Amino acid sequence: MNTHKRPSTASALAPEWAWRKSSYSSGDTGNCIEIAELANQVGIRDSKIKNGPALVVPTRVWSSFVDMVK
Repeated sequence: MNTHKRPSTASALAPEWAWRKSSYSSGDTGNCIEIAELANQVGIRDSKIKNGPALVVPTRVWSSFVDMVK
């Protein structure tokens, strides 16, 4: 049985979250993401689209992803 939940989007909540740009972003090249940590979730969005949709995943999923790309 698959116990993984599909990521959700949260455009309505996204503006209220405390967003921060990736430390790997290089100025204004346009290739940046921002993340917001909230309780047991992490929001991920394109830094160029502040009011656009955000991908929301459980914190453990985000942590696994970051560990994998390191």
